[in-house]
Amino acid sequence: MYQRSAEYTLRELAKFYPVVSVTGPRQSGKTTLTRKTFPEKKYISLENLDHRRFAEKDPRRFLAQSENGLIIDEAQNCPDLFSYIQGLVDEQKDPGKYILTGSQQFGLMTGITQSLAGRVGIIELLPFSIKEIETKIISVDETLSNGFYPPIYDRNIPSDLWYADYIRTYVERDVRKLIQIKDLSLFQKFLRLCAARAGHLINFTELSNSTGIDVRTVKSWISVLEASYIIFLLQPHYRNLSKKLVKTPKLYFYDVGLLSHLLQLRKEDISITPYRGNLFENMIIGDIYKTKLNFRKNINFYFWRDNKGVEVDLVYEENQKIHAIEIKSNSTINESFFKNLSLYKKYLGTDFGEAHLIYGGPENQLREHFKIHSWKNSNQIFD
Repeated sequence: MYQRSAEYTLRELAKFYPVVSVTGPRQSGKTTLTRKTFPEKKYISLENLDHRRFAEKDPRRFLAQSENGLIIDEAQNCPDLFSYIQGLVDEQKDPGKYILTGSQQFGLMTGITQSLAGRVGIIELLPFSIKEIETKIISVDETLSNGFYPPIYDRNIPSDLWYADYIRTYVERDVRKLIQIKDLSLFQKFLRLCAARAGHLINFTELSNSTGIDVRTVKSWISVLEASYIIFLLQPHYRNLSKKLVKTPKLYFYDVGLLSHLLQLRKEDISITPYRGNLFENMIIGDIYKTKLNFRKNINFYFWRDNKGVEVDLVYEENQKIHAIEIKSNSTINESFFKNLSLYKKYLGTDFGEAHLIYGGPENQLREHFKIHSWKNSNQIFD
């Protein structure tokens, strides 16, 4: 069993909140994490029809099953339960009494915001980070192909087989819950088109033309992919600089293995595909985002790009400074990698903080103006 970085945060939240919610994509390890962290609590899944009927017909007795509290998996399947939990925690005030998990963001978060606001600590759990599976990593290219979903490592399932089933299950089950789609094959085509645009500015009109659906529907489907933890949008940073910056977000996938599969790339294709740089960038940005969520860091990430095409892959604000990160898939360092960082530093002047380079090589380095990190140590930018 792998040690999850989010375990410490989960324990801390349970010291202060009577309810803790763990949400995230299906198969990201929520059940394993919560059961390992709280072995004394009774585990119940509301995917089980008998348990769900019990919760619906007699919620008070359902919630009183264990003095040590409950782990309630897929809690959004019984939305009325949230109101009963509210009454109990207001009366008893025991910290960490109920642990709720859910993979469908809209359902779980709707119940929380309506009934449990101020009573619940929230953590989002994504698939493994690079650091969590470091002992299993063989190479950059294999990692770009395998991605980070736990079943691929826990059960040694070939990644191409697992992702094919995952997409089929996701489209046929989760998508239909979120929106009415008559032609599922069209949505699958839309998903593949998004994969081809990962790491690029999102163009809703172009996606509309490529799929034959209207722009309004394109935006709706993008929201569905965001809500179900398939993609995220990285917004441009234009603090006091809006006249010289693009304002269109960039599209990324939460898991690079899923992205590779949607691009129909085999393991042996990764080293030669023109998508390799985008895959690497997607993996590193996703990994940094996992660090933020696992440790509940109050940091927002952006990219920077001016109207001349000068771009910095990732920027964030901390301690009144703007820090910048460049990402390069090459295994050797080239001085050209620092060009945009230097331009950005000059542009910001005294507002600039630290400059980081994350590359595909094995060694960390510390230079006069730059911190250089191996791809396996992308989490160290916050050290």
